[in-house]
Amino acid sequence: MIIELSVALVAIAFAILVFFLIKTLQSAKQSLDKVSQTLVEVQKTMDELTYEVKTTVRHANEITADVQNKIQKIDPVIDSVKNLGEVMNELTLTVKQVSVTVIERYRKSHELREKRKGVSIKEAPLTPAEERTVNSYDAVNNEKAPGKIATVLKSVDVAATLWKKFRH
Repeated sequence: MIIELSVALVAIAFAILVFFLIKTLQSAKQSLDKVSQTLVEVQKTMDELTYEVKTTVRHANEITADVQNKIQKIDPVIDSVKNLGEVMNELTLTVKQVSVTVIERYRKSHELREKRKGVSIKEAPLTPAEERTVNSYDAVNNEKAPGKIATVLKSVDVAATLWKKFRH
């Protein structure tokens, strides 16, 4: 009778074990179903994002090509501005040289007129800007031999002197 009772007890224990095992497996199946559903949703989201990323990359490539094209069109303008700056520097140097020449001519002619009149004049001290102008003029003119440039500068001096007289 002990054997029959033991077999019955083992059968009941096995039935309880099977019952809980079935519950656990059903719970695991539900979890796996939810995971599977989540993976499907993630896959859909990834597909949508992939499409959007590809579209964004295409637009970025188009914008980059457009910017490169516009930069290539602007390059000649930048070169022109650079050349204009160089020309302006040369023009400024020329105007500076002419102004120094005009100042010197004016002073010399003024001194000569005063000497002819017999009156000695006291020369006004130069301002720092005038002194720099005179010094730069002397440096430039002492280095170059007289030629066409000197003739042009003399003509400009005469024109500036006439303009000055006309203004007064």
